[in-house]
Amino acid sequence: MTPLAPSRPVAPLWPGLVLAMLGAVAFSGKAIIVKLAYRHGVDAVTLIMLRMLFALPLFVALALWAGRGKAALTRRDWIAVMGLGFSGYYLASFLDFAGLAYISASFERLILYLNPTIVLLLGWLLFKRRVTARQLVALAISYAGVLLVFGQELHLQGADALLGAALVFGSAISYAVYLLYSGEEVKRLGALRLTGLATTVACLLCIAQFLVLRPLSSAFAVAPQVLWLSLLNATLCTFAPVLMVMMAIERLGATLAAQTGMIGPMSTILMGAVILGEPFTPWVAAGTLLVLSGVWLLTKWR
Repeated sequence: MTPLAPSRPVAPLWPGLVLAMLGAVAFSGKAIIVKLAYRHGVDAVTLIMLRMLFALPLFVALALWAGRGKAALTRRDWIAVMGLGFSGYYLASFLDFAGLAYISASFERLILYLNPTIVLLLGWLLFKRRVTARQLVALAISYAGVLLVFGQELHLQGADALLGAALVFGSAISYAVYLLYSGEEVKRLGALRLTGLATTVACLLCIAQFLVLRPLSSAFAVAPQVLWLSLLNATLCTFAPVLMVMMAIERLGATLAAQTGMIGPMSTILMGAVILGEPFTPWVAAGTLLVLSGVWLLTKWR
């Protein structure tokens, strides 16, 4: 008889789960930091420039580290990286920051969490991908939840809530476009290298936008709190979660990591209530439950 080969020990799931949860919470903290910075009179153009200025060295280092020993980028690769950087990190980030000036952090996070539903709809519109009846049910549940919370935002913020929701929804669409078109480039360059390069492009675009729209002298003519909040945003809420989520996906797979990321909207709502004093009402609770349920069903019925 041939002796059985010793089985390999199964790697525990808890390190990946911890990384996924920490990454989701850190990403969610971005909205809280932005809302805190707005209390010091800074505008979206300046705020996003400061965030990207502080993040730029980190993402350049990430791109260089991830590209060690790999082939140089072709002209086609550079065009793809610039397009993905514009859509996925520059435009999506700017619209998100601009929208947060008009709506609560909790509502912003719920809109952004609709991203899988937008990817599904864009896939149907652009690539004629089939959408099942069960997926349509999941979509309806998610958007019903957003409409519930939107009703409260209209009551609290007035007509500005419509502008803020439109800007953040535009951000979600822009990032969904990035997700749709980044698949092939991820295979060619790797996820970390593409993230480092695309985010570097976005950082440079945000800095260039500031130089065009604002005088250079105003770059640091902001409250010291804004500088510290921007540094925290660039490190703890931008660079660190990128690494944590990538490591979580490596350990858990994309599906389980995404499901664990559902803690993100809940953490934003909790931080919004505790730190920002945003109202947590039955409407917000019901809307959040519907959005999370719809996205979970969409992931399950994919």
